[in-house]
Amino acid sequence: MEMLIFLFPQFNFFAPKEEAYFRMLVPEDLQKPRMKDDTTRLKDKDKRSRLSLFLTKSGSHENVSPEKRINTASNNISPEAAMTWSDSFEELLKHSDGVESFSQFLRTEFSEENIEFWLACEEYKTIDSETKLLSKAKHIYTIFIESEAPKEVNIDYVTKTAIRNNIAHPTKSCFEAAQSKVYSLMKKDCYPRFLNSDIYLRVTKRKVPGAAMFRRRSRSCVFNERGEATAESSAWL
Repeated sequence: MEMLIFLFPQFNFFAPKEEAYFRMLVPEDLQKPRMKDDTTRLKDKDKRSRLSLFLTKSGSHENVSPEKRINTASNNISPEAAMTWSDSFEELLKHSDGVESFSQFLRTEFSEENIEFWLACEEYKTIDSETKLLSKAKHIYTIFIESEAPKEVNIDYVTKTAIRNNIAHPTKSCFEAAQSKVYSLMKKDCYPRFLNSDIYLRVTKRKVPGAAMFRRRSRSCVFNERGEATAESSAWL
């Protein structure tokens, strides 16, 4: 099939004004733009698919709430072992699962920098190489100690200044004062709340306080023949 398209002379700058300009178009000429558009759309669709896949993979572990992450980890923890964590804060820190569960709890309170700093100090004290000790000390100072650090811990000005003055020639004990203060904060403030948290109660297979009361209240409500809700005193016995 052939198609004739007539153009006015003014659209052809090389033709005389009195001549009409035309060109013969074949079906292939009409299909080329459409084929190009289809190819472009396929490329755009492929780019969007790859971008969506990349965002899903890169954000899969970041967008999961702490409660959901701990559910997966808690499946491998026996309730009996988790019950020993309530003996003392020191006992909790002896178990890697306990530290992980406690870290998950601190994330829900936006204070995970405390346990991360304490763990970094524990690792720091095991380093024997002076070169590695200096590198690790600067890393800890940059991440946790200096003002406006990305994970700055809450320590007093005197302790922070002492660390800054010794960071050029660090010793294994240069973070001990700060670590002790953070440890005391977690033990007295965070640890008691952790023992009453949903995260710990799920690990120990215990019920959340108040849940049983809610269910009992729901059973105490009955409906009469007219569809009105009434309280049934026998449900509380």
